[in-house]
Amino acid sequence: MMKWSKVIGVWCCFIPLAILNGGLREYVWHRFLSESTALALSGVLLAGLIYVVTFLLLPPIKDLTKKDCILVGGLWMCLTVCFEFGLGLSSGSSWKELCQAYNPMTGNLWILVLLSTLCSPMFVYKNEVI
Repeated sequence: MMKWSKVIGVWCCFIPLAILNGGLREYVWHRFLSESTALALSGVLLAGLIYVVTFLLLPPIKDLTKKDCILVGGLWMCLTVCFEFGLGLSSGSSWKELCQAYNPMTGNLWILVLLSTLCSPMFVYKNEVI
């Protein structure tokens, strides 16, 4: 049970990174780049940050098996989607607006962020860091 609370603790580290990344996109990238380019850059940056955090913080959690890492990725992705929709709906965004983030044709690479969230534990495990 303790390892799963640590796994969720690692996921919690993604939240401030995502918020800071969004701020960087809104207040810096948008000044110099088009909206679609800023969204794409932000998505790639956040996906990379998620992998780095996973690489640094997941290996110290002992006794994680390959199956655990698959479950961790699925859990993290579900938590991320629930958090995103919960926060979006509570702040007044519509379902339509929230679902637009899943369309990469708009430049939004949120799908890449979710794939990084899902796959990072398995990539770290495959590299035998754990």
